[in-house]
Amino acid sequence: MRRFRWLSDGEIPPAHDLRLCGWTLLAPGEGEPASCPALADDVMTASDIHGISSRAATMLIGVERSRDRAHWLALGFGEVLPRRTALAELELRAQRLAQMLVAVPRRRQHGALELDLLLRDGMIEGRRLGLHPREFGLLWRLAQAQGEAVSPNELLAEVWKMNFRPETNSLAVHVCRLRAKLASAGLAGIVSTTPDGSYALVQPAEAPSPPAPPSVIPLADRTRIGDPRNR
Repeated sequence: MRRFRWLSDGEIPPAHDLRLCGWTLLAPGEGEPASCPALADDVMTASDIHGISSRAATMLIGVERSRDRAHWLALGFGEVLPRRTALAELELRAQRLAQMLVAVPRRRQHGALELDLLLRDGMIEGRRLGLHPREFGLLWRLAQAQGEAVSPNELLAEVWKMNFRPETNSLAVHVCRLRAKLASAGLAGIVSTTPDGSYALVQPAEAPSPPAPPSVIPLADRTRIGDPRNR
């Protein structure tokens, strides 16, 4: 079944309505967002962009200038089209995007971190991290989001295959263990927590630096600062 989402407010313009080509419009929260294209009309503001959970699955419509379309494509959007794109072309591009979404790559790269779906492990400069299957699943899903925040409910649904929030803190425990393994490999801080409790991968350059160790005064210098043990 060909399915799509509509992200913008209001009714879908007939020129962009894939239902006229036999597609099914999914309601908010229905189905799997990563498996079907999402159409957005004139999504241009920073707040609108922040609200899109999967850029790779999103088609932006109404971007008239070529350099602007190149800009949004560089940000990871699946398709960027001018407003007067014919419905037949829009459908063909939506079909191609849907096919790309189900073609899962074997590897994902995030800075120095490489994830291998076949091995189900992460590597940094060829050294394996030794990830637990769910730790790998968490990291793979966060890498798929390309820096966008992923909510706990999404992670539980896609990694734990649970459609409800359990009473245990299993997700937080796995995130803590994952962070410890990444930190020991030199990537401390790349898994961030947003104010609403979601998780995201940040670029290593943006990750907070670990606190500096306390300074130690050499024994030979204590006499110069009046150490009572050397009086």
